[in-house]
Amino acid sequence: MGPQRVHEVIKHEAAIIGEAFNVPNSLTILRIVLIPVFVGFLLYERYEYALGVLLLAGLTDGLDGTIARVANKRTRLGAYLDPLADKLLLTSGFVTLSVLHLVPLWITIVVVSRDIILITGTLVARLTELRVDISPTLLGKGTTLFQLAYLILALVFTYRQMDLQLLQPLLYTMVGLTLLSGFHYLYRSFLHLGAEEA
Repeated sequence: MGPQRVHEVIKHEAAIIGEAFNVPNSLTILRIVLIPVFVGFLLYERYEYALGVLLLAGLTDGLDGTIARVANKRTRLGAYLDPLADKLLLTSGFVTLSVLHLVPLWITIVVVSRDIILITGTLVARLTELRVDISPTLLGKGTTLFQLAYLILALVFTYRQMDLQLLQPLLYTMVGLTLLSGFHYLYRSFLHLGAEEA
């Protein structure tokens, strides 16, 4: 391989790395890095700091999507990394709140089970030639929004020593949406698999 070819290969690899770690993807990675900080504050019962980290993570979530659309910086890595970051953040939040007995364990089981189904479907679609539909839906986005809203309000109520029972309507709405979006995802996947077999 001549010097010119080596230079072209290096330039190509640098372009790929630069595209992968553009501003939107860097914000997504920051959101993942914030997860252990968020969990740490929760475990040490510094709920005001945990709330601040959660709000910052939510801000990066809004920014990375906006920048990716406006600046046309969407990448294949970002398409997988962004929803994964959301799921890791929300799942870690619910698991930790369950450990602290602020959220019933069965709620966390519902949330985590849905995310396991979604992540498994994504991996199947990535590692095989099966065309499983993993695109986000309005129902899925609504579920994420309600889960985030519940986490935020649960932290606010806990910090202010307010009764979490007041959040029961939001809690059950969130659980209903979580179950619906999980079943909807399975339904879409079975439809695609049935179409491929036909």
